[in-house]
Amino acid sequence: MSNAARTATPELDAAHDPTLALLTVEEAARRLRIGRTLCFRLIGTGELESVPIGRLRRVPAAAIPEYVNRLRAANKPAA
Repeated sequence: MSNAARTATPELDAAHDPTLALLTVEEAARRLRIGRTLCFRLIGTGELESVPIGRLRRVPAAAIPEYVNRLRAANKPAA
């Protein structure tokens, strides 16, 4: 077993698991490499899609690349 496989934590594995349909806010923040508070702020303003499940808040995995694509499009230099 490699050193990386032995030292991986369940939280990091979940944050990068491509099979997950819904992410916790913390997992979404890790994927975006931002803090939890900023992630909640993006959700609150509607910039990052989220869905309620009972009292929980989850971010669809597909919302992460959609958000990044919007950022990239907004920051393209004018031709």
